[in-house]
Amino acid sequence: MPIGETVYLNGAFTPRKEARISPLDRGFLFAHAAYEVTAVYGGKLIDFQGHVSRLGNTLDAICIPNPHDAAEWETIHRRLIAENALDEGLIYLQVSAGAYETRDFAGPDLFEPTIHLFADQRPLVGEAARTGIKAIFLNDIRWRRRDIKTTQLLSQALAYRTARDAGAQTAFMVEDGFVTEAASANTWMVTQDDRILTRNLSSDILPGITRAHVIARLRDLGMDVEERAFTPDEAYEAKEIFTTSAGALIAPVIQLEDQPVGTGAPGPVTRRVQRLYYEAIGVDVEAVSPWVLA
Repeated sequence: MPIGETVYLNGAFTPRKEARISPLDRGFLFAHAAYEVTAVYGGKLIDFQGHVSRLGNTLDAICIPNPHDAAEWETIHRRLIAENALDEGLIYLQVSAGAYETRDFAGPDLFEPTIHLFADQRPLVGEAARTGIKAIFLNDIRWRRRDIKTTQLLSQALAYRTARDAGAQTAFMVEDGFVTEAASANTWMVTQDDRILTRNLSSDILPGITRAHVIARLRDLGMDVEERAFTPDEAYEAKEIFTTSAGALIAPVIQLEDQPVGTGAPGPVTRRVQRLYYEAIGVDVEAVSPWVLA
């Protein structure tokens, strides 16, 4: 998908091809950097306050001062949307601990961050949402602070490559006999007795902003969501499985390894969740995603 021609780097909107970051930046040397990704639909930011709040928590956790308050971050995002005429897609934000004239593990007492944002135009309500995706299981080898959204994404990148080689689109990570997350999304399942499950928050998973929005919407409708870990065997027995993330919104999972999930097609609970979320972010459901109405 096309990356926008204009990026934001350290206080300036600049052509992407002219943007330069130091080879001594701590984000490059140590993955000492936070990131967020916010969905954009109809030119509007989706769940933005949740993303900004989580960014602040991550920066605090990795000792980087937050260079902007929420209003300033929003202004930068909106300007980037306008500069790139972004109607549907994502805004990526990365804040590293900056560059210094040395390679020192601890770094200075006070970091001067590098700030980089770019736009990525892509369909959020597309074919994967309509027909579903396939997943495989993989051992979770990530570090133990997955609640902190940093750029340490090598394990996730390798998981996606392994999934692709297996003819799937994502991987469900497994640790100590339980599913943690998908490669870059929170996981959900609907049991045979119609309970909706998603993993409980802890340092084992990222506190997904889309996850929180979906839980709130379902509970507002009087629907119960059980937050607990579940096993691969439970997932194999599920009626429905889906994932939530800013990048894919609500993605039905129709196959695990070589077994179909439920009927092998997106189920009614998943469709309802998609419809609720799409309506909340301003999608014209009848025109764009009529399949959630079936």
